[in-house]
Amino acid sequence: MISVLTGGNAAKPLAHALQQCRQHLLQAAIFSALLNLLYLAPALYMMQVYDRVVPTRGVQTLVVLTVIYIFAVITLAALDWLRSRLLVRAAARLDRLLVSDVLKALLAMPDAARGKSGSVLREFDTFRQTMTGPSVVALFDAPWAPIYILVCFLLHPLIGLFALVCAATLFLVGYLNERAMKDSLSRAMTDQQTAYRAIEGTLRSSGIVRALGMSEGLIARHLEERRAATGSQAQTAFISAKYVSITKAARIAMQSFALGLGALLAIDQQISAGAIFASALLLSRALAPLESITAAWRNTVQARVALDGLNTVFNAQQDAVTPTRLPEPTGKIDVEHVTVNAPDQKTAILHDINLAVGAGEFIGIVGPSGAGKSTLLRAMAGELPVHEGAIRLDGASLGDWPDDQRAASCGYVPQEASLMAGTIKDNIARFQTEIAPDMRGLDEEVVRVAKLCGAHDFILRLPQAYDTMLGPDGIGLSVGQAQRIALARALFGSPAVLLLDEPNAHLDAEGESHLIATLADLKRQKVTIIIVAHRLRVLESSDKLLVLRAGRVEQYGKSDRVIRRLSEGAAKASSPAGPLST
Repeated sequence: MISVLTGGNAAKPLAHALQQCRQHLLQAAIFSALLNLLYLAPALYMMQVYDRVVPTRGVQTLVVLTVIYIFAVITLAALDWLRSRLLVRAAARLDRLLVSDVLKALLAMPDAARGKSGSVLREFDTFRQTMTGPSVVALFDAPWAPIYILVCFLLHPLIGLFALVCAATLFLVGYLNERAMKDSLSRAMTDQQTAYRAIEGTLRSSGIVRALGMSEGLIARHLEERRAATGSQAQTAFISAKYVSITKAARIAMQSFALGLGALLAIDQQISAGAIFASALLLSRALAPLESITAAWRNTVQARVALDGLNTVFNAQQDAVTPTRLPEPTGKIDVEHVTVNAPDQKTAILHDINLAVGAGEFIGIVGPSGAGKSTLLRAMAGELPVHEGAIRLDGASLGDWPDDQRAASCGYVPQEASLMAGTIKDNIARFQTEIAPDMRGLDEEVVRVAKLCGAHDFILRLPQAYDTMLGPDGIGLSVGQAQRIALARALFGSPAVLLLDEPNAHLDAEGESHLIATLADLKRQKVTIIIVAHRLRVLESSDKLLVLRAGRVEQYGKSDRVIRRLSEGAAKASSPAGPLST
C-alpha cells in the first residue's frame, strides 16, 4: 500500500514517516477485507429471497434473513466508520511526524531552490487529504475485485467471463485517463503555483503597490496568470470529466447487461432467478473500485506530484551530517578566495574575495551600489551559499559548525528588518520563547539587549510593551523601530560576531548616535563587528575599511589610510585637469 502511494521511491524522512503510519494502514486494510466480505450480503440476501422465500412463501425465513441482513448492514457501516477514522488518524500522525522535517528542509534550502520547489507544504496537505479520500479507499477495495469476479464464475462461467471483460474495459479506460491527464495536470499545477507565488509577493508589498499606483497594472498581470492557471485546470477537468462520464455510463450499461445475461441463463434454466440479481450486484461491486480510481485519479496524481516535491526537498538535504560541536568561537573570520554566483548561476556577484578579520576587530565595508557588499555580508552570515572558496569562523568552515551553535555566535541585521509574526519579545529572543518559554533569564536578556540598542523606551510606550503582537514582516512598527528591534535580535545572547547591513539607514540622528555608542561599547567587549554602510559616521571607530567595486576587493586596510586614499581619488576625479591629464 505504501509503495503504491510513494511509487517505491520515497526519501528517507518520508519513508520513515509512512512506515510509522503502516499500522494504521494495515488495520484499515483489515477493515476493508471485512467490509468487502459483508458487501456479499446484498447478493446473498437477494438470492435467498428469490430462491427460497418466494417459492415457499416462507415469511418466517424472510424475517430471519432480514434480521441477519440488517445486522450485516449495521456492522458494515460501523466498519466503514472505523476505517475512515483510522485513515484520518494516519493523516494526522503523518503531519506530526513529517511537517517539522519539511519546514527544516525548506528553510535550509537556498532562496532560488526554495522558489523552484513551489508550495511544498500546500502540496503535502493535498497528499494528507488524499490519504483519507476515495483514492485510498479504492486502493484498499481493488484487490477484492478479482474475488467478486471469481464468485461470478461460481454463479456461471459466462457471468464470470462477462465480469472479467467489463473489468478489463474499465481498467483500459482508467489507463487512458491517466495518459491523457499526465501532462495536462502537471502543467495546471505549475501554472497554479506560479499564480499563487506572484499574488503572495504582491500582497507582501501591498503598501508600496498602493503608494506607487501599481494596483491596476499588477491586477491585470495577476488576472492573466490566473487566467492561464484556470485554463490549464479547466482543460484537466474536461479530460477528467470525459473519462469519468465514460466510466459511469459503461458501468451502468454493464450492470444492466449483466441482468440481461442473467435473464437469458435463467430462461435456459442454467441459473436461478435469484442469481440474476446477485450477478448484477456482484458485478457492481467488482467494478466499483475501478470506477472510484478513475474518478479520483486527478487527486491521486496531485498527491504523487506533491510527493515528488517532498522528495526533491528532502533529497537536497539527505547528505547533510550534523557537525561536531566545536569550542565557542572568539570571532576570527577568514574569507578565502570566495566567489558567489547570481541566482542564474551564470554571473558572479563576488569574485575571488580574500579577507582576514581578527577577533574583536571592527571592519567597515563600503563601495558603490551593486558592488556586492550585502552579498558578502549574507555569505558571512551563512544566508547565501559560497560557490567557490570558503568562509571560516575560528578556522572552521561555516558548514563545519552546527547550525544552532553558529547562529548563536553570530548576530545579523539584514537590509530589511525581516521581523516575523509574533510578539516583540518573541522576535528579540529569536523565538526561543517557543521552544524554551521558561528558560532562565530569557526576559532579562531581552530587556538588556533592547536597552543596549535604544529600543527599550519606545517598546514600553507600545500598547502591550514587549508583548505587543506584530503582524507578518513586522507590521505594527515604523521602519526605524523595526530596525532597532532587528538590532536587539542580533545582540541577543551576546554573540561573538556582529554583522550589520546598513544598520543606520532608517535611524534619526538620536538613533544613530545611540548606535555609535553601542558599537563602541561592543568593541571594548572584543566583539567582532562587520558593518556595511553608506553613511560613514557609523564607521568612525572602525579599525579597517574594505572597499568593494564590481564584486572585487579594491582596497583593504587601516580606516584612516583607506579614507585618505578615497579622498585623494575623489579630489583627482573632481579636478578639471584630472580627466585631461589622463
